[in-house]
This record gives sequence, C-alpha cells and structure tokens, in this order.
Amino acid sequence: MPRIRFLTSESVTEGHPDKLCDQISDAVLDDVLRQDIKGRVACETFVTVGLVVVGGEITTTGWVDLPTLVRGVIKDVGYTDPSLGFTYNCCAILNAIGHQSPDIAQGVDRGGAGDQGLMVGYACRETPEYMPLPIVLAHKLVKRLAEVRKRGTLDFLGPDGKSQVTVEYNGGKPRRIEAVVISCQHTEAVLDPTGSQMTEEAKEKVIKEVAKPIIPEELVDEGTKFYVNPTGKFVVGGPQSDTGMTGRKVIVDTYGGAVPHGGGAFSGKDPTKVDRSATYMARYIAKNIVAAGLADTCLVQLAYAIGLPEPVSVLVDTQGTGKIPDEELVKLVTSHFQLTPQGIIEMLDLLRPIYQKTSVYGHFGREDPDFTWESTDMAAKLG
Repeated sequence: MPRIRFLTSESVTEGHPDKLCDQISDAVLDDVLRQDIKGRVACETFVTVGLVVVGGEITTTGWVDLPTLVRGVIKDVGYTDPSLGFTYNCCAILNAIGHQSPDIAQGVDRGGAGDQGLMVGYACRETPEYMPLPIVLAHKLVKRLAEVRKRGTLDFLGPDGKSQVTVEYNGGKPRRIEAVVISCQHTEAVLDPTGSQMTEEAKEKVIKEVAKPIIPEELVDEGTKFYVNPTGKFVVGGPQSDTGMTGRKVIVDTYGGAVPHGGGAFSGKDPTKVDRSATYMARYIAKNIVAAGLADTCLVQLAYAIGLPEPVSVLVDTQGTGKIPDEELVKLVTSHFQLTPQGIIEMLDLLRPIYQKTSVYGHFGREDPDFTWESTDMAAKLG
C-alpha cells in the first residue's frame, strides 16, 4: 500500500527581520567584491527597534560606506513609512566590524578551507526546478506578496510576511495541497470594527491575488485549507516587533526541511568560506547527477577540515533511485568536479558581486545566469 506522508516548508518575505539582515550582510559582501575580489568577508547583521548593528570580520583594500549601503537596502525593501515603526532614514546604525583572524587567514591563503564543517546539496525530479515542491511554492508565495505590495495591487500590505505550504505525498509523489498559510503585515485600514481582526474581505483578496495564482489548481481539493493571518491581525511587524539576525533562516535558504542541513549559514560570507561555496557545489553536483538521468533523487555531502584544501569526505546518496551504485557516483564526482575551495570558486565563478539577490527567495531552484550552481552543463559529461 502506498505510503502517505505530509511535508511542510516555509519561506519569508524580504521584509522579514532575519531576511533584512541577510540582505544587508550580502550587500556588504557585494560591495567588497566590486572593489577587491581578494577581500575576505564574514559579515553579520542584527536589527531591532530603531537599530541596525553590523559586525564581523572583513579584510579588504576597498572601503564600504556602511551607513549609505544599509539605508539603501532598508529603503529598497520597503521600510519607508514611519507607521511601520522602522524606517531607513531614522534608524541608528552601529559599525562593529573588525579584521579576519590571521590564524584563519594563513590557512585560507594557501588554498585551504576557511573552517571545518559539512555541506549538503540536493536535487530531485519533483519539480522543473529539481527542488521539493513545498519549498518551491512557499518561495513563490512570498515573492508574490512582495510583487502585489510594490505594484499597489494590495496597497494595505507591509514588507514583513511569511508563507507555509503542506503537501501530501502518496507513494513518494506530491498528490495534493493540505494547507497554505500566509502571514502578511498590513495597515490598520483593513481591520474590522473591533480592531482585533483583519477583515474577511481583505483575507479573500490575499487568497485571490497571492495564493490562487501560485498554488496549482489540480492539487487543490475540498480538503485544502487556506489560512491568512491566523492570529487575527498583523499590523506590528518587521524590526518593530521582532529582532532579526543574519543566518537564522537556513532551512528557508535551502530545501525546506526535505533533507538534512549541514548547519552553516550563507549570507555575508565570501566564497573562501566553504559553508557557502561548498554547499553551492554540492547542489551543482546533485542537480547534474539527476539531470543526467543517473538518479531521480540525489543528496550530496561534502566535509572539510579548516586549512586543508581537499574534502575529508564525499558522500552521494541517491536514496535507492540510482541507475549505478552510489560508490560509482562518488568516483564520477571526484573526477569531474573541482572540490577544493579554490577549485569551487573557479568552477562556479564565485568571485562576483552576485550575492544580495541570493539572500531572499532561496539560494537554489532559481533561473538566473549568475546562479552558476543551478546550471546542468555537466550532465552530458556524467551521463
């Protein structure tokens, strides 16, 4: 009898406090790379009511106008109205950036990994993006939220928001949508007379303009549930209501909880940090194995020791779908892909100011020529 299971994934808008921090950290990285491709960046951001703190370790010959850069990111996201409780032109900005440790630098300078750790990549045939369906839909929902807000289609929306999608699987394949959750910041103009609830009319507009264009109609049935702001209202949002920090949305950034996570965050880290670059390479490998027809599902794990260039382990797990043994796939991987930090940087052309746009709507499963790790150009060589 086919096994029935449910998988839920979430995503967050560009105005979510954690994602705001990711964008600021990656904007700093991009600005350094524009001036100095040898710059070393490990940038962390913290936001709360009226305050942005940018810290970390940066070594570069360039100079970043941090206040202007930070305010520009916040403005572009949409925090421009004082009623939101946090605005680009009124928040305080604290610079707490230092230099990279020379102990780490000496290992990286000779081509070694900037830290120890394990990195995971994944791909499957579930969607055209080679991604799990729940996270693909969750990302599309929050992207749609931003679009209808910026276009004025739903002029009562604020920058903060979240989505969540639960998919029912039968026999390993997505069969229907169980639940869709949209939590969206909004103005007081769409509160009911009690002031405690968003009006049903406004909720229906969100479902019509955001959910319905994204959720596949053939996966919706009479049992599918749509929730908009389940607490009742969401007027106070963004940094006014919640602190944000870089690197707190690692599952949103990757595969939505469908597979294990290596533990390292991406944003604000230059490509010498294998937390970022080796995770991109692991995705590149997994996607090309699936695209080559060698497996329907593929998980790749790479592990590194600080200061050493070669990975200490390479794992390929096709979860029983491989056309050849996983051990043979490991041999193909090590012979066709460059796995040292420097080799990854060269193979994926990572020393470019491309990172701020990775920091929202996921690092994987997106069509963008700058996202070289999404290319399937190695599939023919593997097949």
